[in-house]
Amino acid sequence: MAVVGAGPAGLAAAVTAARLGLRVTLLDAGDRPGGQFYRHPAPGLGAARPEALHHGWAEFAAREAALREHAAAGRITYLPLHHVWTVVPAEAAEAAEAAEARRGQAAPPTGWTLHAVAGHAPDERAAAVTARAVLVATGAYERQLPFPGWTLPGVVGAGGAQAMLKGGLVLPGKRVVVAGSGPLLLAVAGSLAAAGAAVPAVVEAAAYTAYAGRVPALLRNPGKLVEAAGYGGALARHHVRLLTRHAVTEAHGTDRIEAVTVARLDRDWRPLPGTARRIPCDALAVGHGLVPQLELATGLGCATRPGPDAAVALEVDALQRTSVPGIWSAGETGGIGGAQLALTEGELAAHSVAAALSPERAATDSGRRVERLARRRARLRAFADAMAAAHRPGDGWTGWLRDDAVVCRCEEVPAGRIREAAQDLGARDARTVKLLTRAGMGWCQGRMCGPAVAALAGQEPVADRRPFSCPVPLSHLAELPATDR
Repeated sequence: MAVVGAGPAGLAAAVTAARLGLRVTLLDAGDRPGGQFYRHPAPGLGAARPEALHHGWAEFAAREAALREHAAAGRITYLPLHHVWTVVPAEAAEAAEAAEARRGQAAPPTGWTLHAVAGHAPDERAAAVTARAVLVATGAYERQLPFPGWTLPGVVGAGGAQAMLKGGLVLPGKRVVVAGSGPLLLAVAGSLAAAGAAVPAVVEAAAYTAYAGRVPALLRNPGKLVEAAGYGGALARHHVRLLTRHAVTEAHGTDRIEAVTVARLDRDWRPLPGTARRIPCDALAVGHGLVPQLELATGLGCATRPGPDAAVALEVDALQRTSVPGIWSAGETGGIGGAQLALTEGELAAHSVAAALSPERAATDSGRRVERLARRRARLRAFADAMAAAHRPGDGWTGWLRDDAVVCRCEEVPAGRIREAAQDLGARDARTVKLLTRAGMGWCQGRMCGPAVAALAGQEPVADRRPFSCPVPLSHLAELPATDR
């Protein structure tokens, strides 16, 4: 079994699968396990209490210790700094598929080859791993809705600000406005304030009254309510003002951000005239939730579904199986839900893979554990869906985008050119907009601007199907066997 991603979901899956008797290869683009959520301070910083920057550190530490134990025993092969860029059927599986095809039947692959870029430039090398089953636990990245001035130095992602603090023990500025939408904002603001930053405001575009229709899901998760109360108490202790149904509609500055304009929004996230005001700051941490990272899975043809937060996620069944036989998914790839849900899904997926690959071994494990995991997943997923629906971006947010505001940072494409492509040149989908404007053709391949381009083009976001999930040196492609090209 191969697990791609060593965040909460991948780590839980690898450790559980090893305990169930499977041989596991865990590949991760990072240099240490934990993913973005459990990001470690750099070793040279000498952090005495890294747990102070994290929620649920004890649970992670236990799983990290189990990973080391299984790796020492040879049950897990842990490969850090391995960025998997594609997964293809193994050569033997291709032969079986061809034989079945000649008989007019469809045969699922019996094995997979994972190709990765290993190490750091300029010493990168090609690496390949084979496995009978693959679990995709690649996590997510931040969703950004652009606004005038968002390219100024000092404007960072909300998750990026948290990563700077967790990984580098540094603050993005001394006076930091936290803005966007979603529960991550409260955690980021509390962490920044506790670390010594002045946080004049948390600017939340949604209204918490949107949770009113989801009371059953909230009551089934009292731990989440306690966690939210803790964040609220932290903001109160540090005198941080919470502005709901407001948004940063412009950032101001010359060489660096100096202030932001904040405006009240209507129910569709349109700025209300006459409500704008300026808040001085030297940094802005902004983000509108997370978007599942699906390139590997969609490259395999895994089916997707629209989520309640307007993001695209993988479609999985009750046992975390995707629509492609032999491919499982756990964590944020199946919909944004947080670390506890990711841990639960990772463990559940490991049981599912074990039952598929080694039924005699899996039978010795109590089915009651799987039932408990399934119930916990349903409870946590209901809460996650409630959050996603409450913080879903309103269609009117594009009203704060002037035509000269940059949308695609890589190619420096302004909003006006995207509007022109959609309204005057007849572009009816994001791909056509890309061809006409180059929006999404840069280094990030649309990860940063994709949702914004789709919104400006009047389209629902879709998951692109790409052969590569990250940049790959041409020399690595040349070294591939003919069967994998």
